[in-house]
Amino acid sequence: MSSPKPFRILGIQQIAIGGPDKQRLKSLWVDMLGLTVKSTFVSERENVDEDICALGHGPTAVEVDLMQPLDPDKKPAVHATPLNHVGLWVDDLPQAVEWMTAHGVRFAPGGIRKGAAGHDICFIHPKGNDEFPVGGEGVLIELVQAPTEVVSALG
Repeated sequence: MSSPKPFRILGIQQIAIGGPDKQRLKSLWVDMLGLTVKSTFVSERENVDEDICALGHGPTAVEVDLMQPLDPDKKPAVHATPLNHVGLWVDDLPQAVEWMTAHGVRFAPGGIRKGAAGHDICFIHPKGNDEFPVGGEGVLIELVQAPTEVVSALG
């Protein structure tokens, strides 16, 4: 790398798990493992009905999203890859995106936007291409702008 990174990855923000029926996912993650459902999120544009669960407490808690498609025949197919994506806290999302793009990272369409939990987010594409050769090597990676309390706790 020719220039220092103007951002830091602080830790895991979330793990998103998809399946055809989120009730089956909840029977393990909530009923057996004891995670707490914090909220739900439904988006026709993203073809998702998800329960947002918490693992741990406070600013270092990890979000575990249990997702099912609204329509299993439409895209995105949130259930087709059981480990849908991994979210990482970043201390300066705009700087991270700018720097990574300049260094060949391919981002998924949509740019920086509000995510289901209310934080600014964007996604590193699972696959690189000719123009941007660096991708997630098959894994969708979400970058999440860390709020002040997370930066303080993890930074």
